[in-house]
Amino acid sequence: SVSVTGSAQFSPDNPLLLVFLFQHEHRNRLSVCNKICYAIGGAPYQITGCALGFFLQLYLLDVAQLDPFYASIILFVGRAWDAVTDPTVGFLVSRSPWTRIGRMLPWILISTPLAVLSYFLIWYVPPFETGKVIWYIFFYCLFQSLQTCFHVPYSALTMFLSSEQAERDSATAYRMTVEVLGTVLGTAIQGQIVGMANAPCLPGPGEIKAAYMIASGVICLIYILCAGVLFCGVKEQKGLVTAHAFFQGIRLVMGHGPYAKLVVVFLFTSLGFMLLEGNFALFCSSTLGFRNDFQNILLVIMLSATLAIPFWQWFLTRFGKKTAVYVGSCSVVPFLIMVVCIKSNLYVTYVVSFVAGIGVASAFLLPWSMLPDVLDDFKVQNPESTGHEALFYSFYVFFTKFASGVSLGVSTLSLDFAGYISRGCSQPKEVDLTLKLLVSAAPIAFMLIGLAILYSYPIDEKRRQYNNKMLQEMRDSEADSESETTEISNMI
Repeated sequence: SVSVTGSAQFSPDNPLLLVFLFQHEHRNRLSVCNKICYAIGGAPYQITGCALGFFLQLYLLDVAQLDPFYASIILFVGRAWDAVTDPTVGFLVSRSPWTRIGRMLPWILISTPLAVLSYFLIWYVPPFETGKVIWYIFFYCLFQSLQTCFHVPYSALTMFLSSEQAERDSATAYRMTVEVLGTVLGTAIQGQIVGMANAPCLPGPGEIKAAYMIASGVICLIYILCAGVLFCGVKEQKGLVTAHAFFQGIRLVMGHGPYAKLVVVFLFTSLGFMLLEGNFALFCSSTLGFRNDFQNILLVIMLSATLAIPFWQWFLTRFGKKTAVYVGSCSVVPFLIMVVCIKSNLYVTYVVSFVAGIGVASAFLLPWSMLPDVLDDFKVQNPESTGHEALFYSFYVFFTKFASGVSLGVSTLSLDFAGYISRGCSQPKEVDLTLKLLVSAAPIAFMLIGLAILYSYPIDEKRRQYNNKMLQEMRDSEADSESETTEISNMI
């Protein structure tokens, strides 16, 4: 028999508890198919983000033929608007009611077709000059808003796949691998289709415009396919949700010390990598003179990063996540110095790009691998406060996207001040110097600042294991309580 006041005991005489615990453990385990389907859902964000990050600046300057000043306004406003929408969407997602398909998945389903349409129109050159800047600002901001409605729920979905930390970490590793593959795919599609068209001295603007539209059409089809796989292959687990006021949620999230430090760390390191991403295509084509090869150089970096993801997953498991951040970020620094100091040589650039890609991989994997640790730490310290998963992820994305907007806007404006010539066969020396600073000195400085702040980040492997133990005890307690309630109901 089972006492009403005592806790349920595991014994052969208590088969209901045995069945419950087996079902609980089975429910928290994810199949390889589940992890792959979840991971595929992350590809659209990286494919479109990589295409926009590497090529939008070139497109606005050399295809749409906008003045660098207006191009900088479009890039900054688009990214800044994107940053503002993240916490807003995160709050709305956290207040969303549970539906029969979940709480995150409806956002993904509804936003996908509209995001695809707006993305396609970003790469369309309107047949008018007056209002062209407004056109690009509108559709760039619209796409970023719709992409946020996809990516914030998708990122928060990590916490609703399983309550087991090991399963979430494994799913995150799958996701990071596919997302880096997404960057390779985005670079390959956009680069190989429009790479030759980006050479400033080539005539035929009509062909260039058509190439960009073909590339965007292919990416739109992949976006829809990946969203469909995610929706059909992932089941969202229902969790306890408590609605909080918006500003109360902000205070709780930003008031958590480890989270605030982690956000600042990756704010600076992301700023460094985004400066590199946004200006590397121009640097290769204008400064190094590889106008017909820069798209292949970008592809080598992304392929190298993809191959390095399993290594970094093993490294962080063996040596810890903080150590992995230090080693990964520092490994990029020598090659950023080398690429601007050595004499322009295509083969040396390929080698440097391949080795640098190994460090770039750590920038993809580690932030998303460390965020669940912060969430677990928050749950241990605030066991009564729930439903903040989307806010944690959205505020992290907010700061990184805001940094991206600042970096792209400032870098394009710097090119304007340096005298950049749209579709010019050669650029002034001031432009070459500016590009060297933007792809080497500035990224290194931001990375070092981020690593200095990381030193005070409090969640090490010992604390992570303690949090995991405490959360497991909390789940076991909930399991005992639920089992006892079930048995009492059956007895009645």
